Amino acid sequence: MILTPLASRPHDHSRCVSQALAEAENICSRQGLRLTTLRKRVLELVWQSHKPLGAYDILAVLSEADGRRAAPPTVYRALDFLLEHGLVHRIASLNAFVGCNQPEHAHQGQFLICRQCHAAIELEQTAISQAIVAAAAAVGFSVDSQTVEVVGLCAGCREAA
Repeated sequence: MILTPLASRPHDHSRCVSQALAEAENICSRQGLRLTTLRKRVLELVWQSHKPLGAYDILAVLSEADGRRAAPPTVYRALDFLLEHGLVHRIASLNAFVGCNQPEHAHQGQFLICRQCHAAIELEQTAISQAIVAAAAAVGFSVDSQTVEVVGLCAGCREAA
């Protein structure tokens, strides 16, 4: 099975962003968390392109398009909140963030990252997570969290080459 980034699949993009925001509101409401206007806007910006977005990219949009005078720590605090509550994932190799496709349940992030266009495809393969935990336990290591980043070329970039 070939996976493609959500952005390249036919879909109603505004609907998928709206669904992600509604889901975030429901999760925060159930958990008694505040999804402030800024946190919601940061989440919206992360979801808009379906590609990893850095904090300074978010800051630029907030400043230019929204006219907000947000400082980098403000954006990082919003991203930390979203990350802590499973609404986004951090792609360490790109120092960027992507929306979580399944925020309703805790899971470990596994990503296929295109080295050319930087698209990030989220996977959820329980066998990968279990293998990491088992290998770690075999050497006496306790896993708190894990993010697997696999770099290569997406189908679109391979076809274009």
